Amino acid sequence: MFKQLKIFIGFIIEVFRGRKLIIDLSKKDFEMRYLGSYLGIIWAFIQPTINILILWFVFQVGFKSAPVEKFPFILWLICGMIPWNFFSDSLNSATYAITDNSYLVKKVVFRVTVLPIVKIISSLFVHIFFIGFIFIMFSIYGYEVSIYNIQVLYYLIATIFLVLGLSWLTSSIVVFFKDMGQLVSMLLQFGFWLTPIMWSYKIIPERYLSFIKINPMYYIIEGYRNTFIYHKWFWQDIKLTIYFWSVTILFFILGSTVFRKLKPHFADVL
Repeated sequence: MFKQLKIFIGFIIEVFRGRKLIIDLSKKDFEMRYLGSYLGIIWAFIQPTINILILWFVFQVGFKSAPVEKFPFILWLICGMIPWNFFSDSLNSATYAITDNSYLVKKVVFRVTVLPIVKIISSLFVHIFFIGFIFIMFSIYGYEVSIYNIQVLYYLIATIFLVLGLSWLTSSIVVFFKDMGQLVSMLLQFGFWLTPIMWSYKIIPERYLSFIKINPMYYIIEGYRNTFIYHKWFWQDIKLTIYFWSVTILFFILGSTVFRKLKPHFADVL
């Protein structure tokens, strides 16, 4: 047990030592995604914005969705859509972090461990912009900045830890099992509709609610709404907080362990 803990701590230290490399590669990855297009990196912000506006138009204008607990539907929607977009985009791209950078993996001195993190940080650049977008939208609707808003940093860190553990797992497996990438995309599609992003969990019968809460992104989505709408601290639901971090730490340890075990074989397969 002590030996495994020592190996795991060494794994984390290796990641920390590569922090400068991570930032440099993240910037490069962010630029490369949109290289060659006329609008360049502007597409990174246009596409999610259009997606949010389409969903708002369909549900509020088309289906005449009423305000959710007296809050404008668009504000309630963006508090769910924006964290989900970050989770989905970062996990999707980080799953292919190893296969997309096979030329780096084959370099003996390169820290392969940082590649999934690079993809996550690249997606984080866009997410930070949309966090600012949330503040602007709330300001337009007349809602003032609140002390509760500071915990958006907590939920941001929580999301990064969750994605990091999952991406270490998926990115290492996809090297040997190519269908993992398609499986992740499919699960994200199911997850989008099973997570209370465009619907309130309060419409779910009590007997099914515990099933919905198993999804760790439930905690994140409701956390963003507690931060901006309901003004509720994360420790007020201590049971759900303990559950989320238990699952996240489990994925973090599992992902890092699987990644470390499979890493020596990456170059042989790619």
